[in-house]
Amino acid sequence: MKIKTLMTAAMLSMGLTAAAQATYVDAEGTTYTFQKHLFLNVEGGAQYTLGEAKFKDLLSPNVQLGLGYQFSPVFAGRIQANAWQSKGGWNGYIVEGQAPFTKDYKYNYVAPGIDLMFNLSNLICGYNPMRVFNVTAFIGGGANVAWGNDEAQEVGQFLASKNTKHGLADYNMEYLWDGSKIRPFGRAGLELGFRLSDAVQLNVEGNANILGDKYNSKKAENPDWYFDALVGLRVNLGKTYTKKAKELPPPPPPVDPVIIEEPDTVEPTPDPVVEPIRENIFFEINKWVIRSSEVGKIQNIANYMKKYPKSTVALTGYADVETGNDRINDKLSENRANVVKQSLMNDYGIAESRIKIDWKGSRVQPFPTENEKNRVTIAIAEQ
Repeated sequence: MKIKTLMTAAMLSMGLTAAAQATYVDAEGTTYTFQKHLFLNVEGGAQYTLGEAKFKDLLSPNVQLGLGYQFSPVFAGRIQANAWQSKGGWNGYIVEGQAPFTKDYKYNYVAPGIDLMFNLSNLICGYNPMRVFNVTAFIGGGANVAWGNDEAQEVGQFLASKNTKHGLADYNMEYLWDGSKIRPFGRAGLELGFRLSDAVQLNVEGNANILGDKYNSKKAENPDWYFDALVGLRVNLGKTYTKKAKELPPPPPPVDPVIIEEPDTVEPTPDPVVEPIRENIFFEINKWVIRSSEVGKIQNIANYMKKYPKSTVALTGYADVETGNDRINDKLSENRANVVKQSLMNDYGIAESRIKIDWKGSRVQPFPTENEKNRVTIAIAEQ
């Protein structure tokens, strides 16, 4: 059953790897492309072993070392070793006329295993190497090697002597073990990652581990559990992405000046009426990169503003209502307005004081019957 579960998880991870978005474009148009890489985990914390004692009496120190490989923005695999100490508790031995016998005991272990890891933040929200906070779920298993069960042996010997004296055979520690024991385990958990730099991430991890009933030396007719809470660092070994700056379109060709010969007698004429100009700059879904097909529209706006030095332009960004949510769509529409503004300023030399921007998210739909056209920045320039 465990093998089938791991195979199913592996097949799911392959599907997620193929479907995961592997590029990210920031507001300046810089493209970040995911790159496969190794990583190292070093963590320490505390373990709680489920048992018959007070919570604080079943806490013990715990460390973990892992080496992993990030195959895609969503999927990674990790070889890890979790180790130090587990505890057990005996509670409830009662002999008439005597105080109940309660005792906790500790033993050592090391648990190497393999984890399959899934970055839920990249899966749900899309790949972003600059994201400060990431949530990763993992599932795995391995072998738990335990030894040093001397304190449990002492408890067992004490109980055996009392049982013989009072005829209480049911109080024996029926799964008491000695030497070293190897048992399979399964585990699952969550990792909360806080980005400190391209190379280093602060990790907070919690995991639950399940073993057979004989781990804590007592027969309970149900599995034994221990839970780890860990804090440490993830260090990326190598580059995690490649970076490419936005390619700027070539400048427009110079326009020959038009020489107008004035008549000998110039009669006063009223100022001509200059009609405003409107251009709709369309974008792809969930993006704000200016496509080559839309560059000419921005150039038209720039030419108009150069021809009429007193003109201004109003840029309003929108997002379609059928995808995303208000928070995502507000940011998309803002970025779409800003990227057109930056193009007018940087590519055509239009002063920032002549540009006004606004964004409506998906709350306003300028094209109510054509959803895809609402991924747009509407530019209106007028004298």
